[in-house]
Amino acid sequence: MIKINLMGPHLCFYNAIDLQIYNRCQRRERAIQEIRIHGRGGQGTVIASKILAKAIIEEGQFALAIPSFGFERRGAPVVAFLRVDDKEIRTITNIYHPDNIICIDPTVSRAVDIFKGFQEGGTWVQATKKSPEQLEIPKSVAKLGLCDAVGIALDVFSKPITNSIMLGAYAKTSGLVSLESLKEGLKTANFRDAGLDQNMLAVERGYSETKVHQVN
Repeated sequence: MIKINLMGPHLCFYNAIDLQIYNRCQRRERAIQEIRIHGRGGQGTVIASKILAKAIIEEGQFALAIPSFGFERRGAPVVAFLRVDDKEIRTITNIYHPDNIICIDPTVSRAVDIFKGFQEGGTWVQATKKSPEQLEIPKSVAKLGLCDAVGIALDVFSKPITNSIMLGAYAKTSGLVSLESLKEGLKTANFRDAGLDQNMLAVERGYSETKVHQVN
C-alpha cells in the first residue's frame, strides 16, 4: 500500500520506493512518455535533453528536461532525463522506469546498465554500426532504432559529437517529434564545438540514416 501525506498541493512520501510506485501509477493513468538519455561527458547528453524538450513544446505538448547533477568529466558516463505529456508536468524526480532509451555512445552500456527499469514495449535508440543480429536486445524492447552516429559525427564535425545526430535518430524511430521541430529546438541551443549549420546537417543525417526495426 502506498502511504502518502496530503499537504495542500504537495505530496509527502514516506520513502523512495513509495515515490517510485506512485509515479508508475500516475504514468499508467496518463499519456506520459519518459525518456532517459545515456552518453559520456563531452558528447552533449544534457544539451540533447534540453533541445528535445524545446522541440516537443514546439509541437504543443508539455515537456520537462531534468538535469543530472554530479561530476561529469569528459568521457565519464552521463545520464539525462525528459518527461513528455499532454498535460502540465509536476513530477520532477529522476526517471526510474523509462519508456524510451536513447544511447548516444556505442560503448557506455559496458559501464552502466542502460536498461535498468526499462518498460515493456519500449523504444531503444542506439548509436552503433552493428545490426540487430549483433546486439543483445532485451525482451522489453518493441522498437529499435540504430544509427552509426559516430561515423556521421566524424564526417560532419571531425570529432565524435553525437547528440544532434541521435536526436534525429530518435525522431525517426519514435515518431514523438518531427524533424522540423527538432530544427527549431536546435536554433535555441548554445553549441560550443560546432555551428548551427553543422548541427542542422547532423540532425538531418541522423534522421535519414537511422534504420528502424520492430523487434518484439
